[in-house]
Amino acid sequence: MNKSIELQDLGLKDYKQTWDYQEQLFKGIVDTKIKNRREEAGFETKNYFLFVEHPHVYTLGKSGDMSNLLVDEVQLKAKNASFYKVNRGGDITYHGPGQIVGYPILDLDNFFTDIHKYLRFLEEMIILTLAEYGLRAERSPGETGVWLDVGTPFARKICAMGVRASRWVTMHGFALNVNANLGYFDLMIPCGIRGKAVTSLNVELGKKSIDENELKQKLLKHFKTLFEATFI
Repeated sequence: MNKSIELQDLGLKDYKQTWDYQEQLFKGIVDTKIKNRREEAGFETKNYFLFVEHPHVYTLGKSGDMSNLLVDEVQLKAKNASFYKVNRGGDITYHGPGQIVGYPILDLDNFFTDIHKYLRFLEEMIILTLAEYGLRAERSPGETGVWLDVGTPFARKICAMGVRASRWVTMHGFALNVNANLGYFDLMIPCGIRGKAVTSLNVELGKKSIDENELKQKLLKHFKTLFEATFI
């Protein structure tokens, strides 16, 4: 079992380029697993954790509804935004500057083979991190991601999630609004859920901006504890 994870911070990077890079890392792990099974090779599989921010982009999961995007191609162009259909779970999601996106590409055979536990751990990492900023974040029954004021008329999502797994290897991940421009969320029905607001950490704390590097360190600290992992 290899519980070491290679950490990479890609900075601001195009969504499609990052997706292709994820696919490359994902395929490398899967190919190793296939070789091990066929040849009893016993090679160690790698794990990765990518941090990235994307230019304005909307992505639609494989079970998503196109009508949840409220603008057409011309309007997207006017907003300097792009659009992609992707092979993850979940509905429509927005990514943009000021949003910390994390893509763990893990061989869960190195940790535990339980996709629900994996999702709960990702949520818990976000919940524990936000608690350090004095926010009580939680899960919302039947809805993905991490929310504030669940069960009230003021419920709002602060972190979206969507993952894909094949042969127990994960892709995609979470998108936490830290210093996000919330106006871009008005151009869609977030995750296909009507009547639910979206928020950002800087808004919740009444600050112009949050130190993103500091926040990333908090996320990694909790991820490391939950997954009993080490970062390299």
